[in-house]
Amino acid sequence: MNSASGRPWEEEFCNETQRMGIAVLGDSISAHFHIPEQWLDASQFSPEAFEHLMFILENELDWPQLSASTGHLNISWPNIVGPTRSLYTRLFDLDHCNHRDYQNIAVNGARSSTMTNIMKSLARSPHDDVPLLVIYSLVGDDVCNGHPDTIDHMTTVEEMQKNVMTTLTYLDTILPKGSHVLTTGLGNGSMLYDLLHTRLHPFGRVGPPITYPQMYDYLSCLQISPCNGWLTSNDTLRALTSQRAVELSGAVRNATFTYKPEHYDVAYLDFPFDEAIQEWEAQGGEPWQLIESVDGFHINQYGHALVSDVLWSWLEKEKPQWLPSMNPHNADIERVFKDQDGY
Repeated sequence: MNSASGRPWEEEFCNETQRMGIAVLGDSISAHFHIPEQWLDASQFSPEAFEHLMFILENELDWPQLSASTGHLNISWPNIVGPTRSLYTRLFDLDHCNHRDYQNIAVNGARSSTMTNIMKSLARSPHDDVPLLVIYSLVGDDVCNGHPDTIDHMTTVEEMQKNVMTTLTYLDTILPKGSHVLTTGLGNGSMLYDLLHTRLHPFGRVGPPITYPQMYDYLSCLQISPCNGWLTSNDTLRALTSQRAVELSGAVRNATFTYKPEHYDVAYLDFPFDEAIQEWEAQGGEPWQLIESVDGFHINQYGHALVSDVLWSWLEKEKPQWLPSMNPHNADIERVFKDQDGY
């Protein structure tokens, strides 16, 4: 409360701004699944590498606090390396009234069918809350599974379109007017084998050398591969999986532009990993450096930061009306509330 005016600080600093929260509905990519390579590469064993073991396991190996959508921390643990840049931090920089207004509703293994239940975890009141920017991004699990007959367990185009429509319809019942929904297509997983097949897996850097194809075959034999369709030396299977992914991305796009929402507007974007790679190469990096070294499947911390850069640039160019204006009271908020007790 401002004792001088008798008005709540929130009313003075935030009532006339375009506040905007962010949420992501996604899979292990958006959850930022990461297994520290220091746990498998014997040359990197140290007490520090295992210091936070229980915390990491209790969080199911997910790092949403460092992710492209909801990241807000920079940590110095040896278990993960790279900068944190996210959509949330950029929204906060524009308007400090967006502090802590983020939700990471991303689940390891989520696919479009399970998202029709997971989406109900999203908390928003259409009448009492400010608008929300929602990222719907299911990058791989609709084509990825560990079944030997992997193609038979992939989502069909018809199922994908129906599931996305179900989610978009539900969002229309809980999102405040003025919200925005950005859907993405599936990732281009065909590049994973090309980028990694000649490299050693962390488990094989000490002792007998183990390559990624050998690790893929081993996980597939145990029926615990995260993606039999892409993490394989079988060229034909990789091509069939990529074709289905393209078809499902088309289904996401069709559903996005077929549904006519009442409380939000929508847009579609191909998952921007190719653009992130281009940015990384322009900085002198190599594409394999953006892939998680242990699972050879997810994007790593550097990849998340670059995906965030690409998404934000796209929003600024294609949907500037979705983004809030700079809050002229940001400096006042910092003066009164300091860092608002962090996170």
